[in-house]
Amino acid sequence: MVKVFIDAGHGGSDPGAVGNGLKEKDITLKIAKRVDELLKEYQNVQTKMSRTGDTYPSLTDRTNEANNWGANFLLSIHINAGGGNGYEDYVYPDSTNSIAYQNIIHAEIIKKIGQMGNRGKKQANYHMLRESNMPSILTECGFIDNSSDAALLKQDAFIEGLAQGHVNGLVKSFGLIKKEVGGVTEEKIVLTPGQKNAFDKLVKHGLMAADYEVKDSVDIRLITMLAPLLTKLETKGSL
Repeated sequence: MVKVFIDAGHGGSDPGAVGNGLKEKDITLKIAKRVDELLKEYQNVQTKMSRTGDTYPSLTDRTNEANNWGANFLLSIHINAGGGNGYEDYVYPDSTNSIAYQNIIHAEIIKKIGQMGNRGKKQANYHMLRESNMPSILTECGFIDNSSDAALLKQDAFIEGLAQGHVNGLVKSFGLIKKEVGGVTEEKIVLTPGQKNAFDKLVKHGLMAADYEVKDSVDIRLITMLAPLLTKLETKGSL
């Protein structure tokens, strides 16, 4: 079972960034709720949200809740400000597992927001990334003080694309499978290039049979966790 903690940035007395008639706290909650709804369409995944209304849990409250719940992944959703434009995301510096997930999630979000610029994958010492005990990512979904980005953020279709991009990234990262409808499973697991490289590394060192069929999200997590360890051992000449 994969446990995903979904954090809608800001809230309550903290509106976050404000611009062009929008408040960050409202948009982040809208995206987070939709991500939560979409993830419920998949097997073997549990979700928990840091807030479901206009409240303000402190940053410490949020990471404590995720840690105490035993989340496997933390997603913190934000909207940017400061004179730029476009989408970007952050992971904690040099966090191998988080970087692996960032590569997948970033690519899937960009596929869904073609009208918005791509500012790239970044790293930062943010509380939500530093104090969480699990791999995590903080997404900055456009600039609220940029008229073009704000115009997109006012469109329900664009918000849906943003949410779907986040979900698609999580689905690929953890190998999630759609719940059965009428007795038929809607999706099969297909390894991403990064996951396939990780799988091949495990096969190379005899930790997995070449003909092994990856069945579920547990297999995906095992593969993506073990492969970086093997890489470090290879670098040190221990293998």
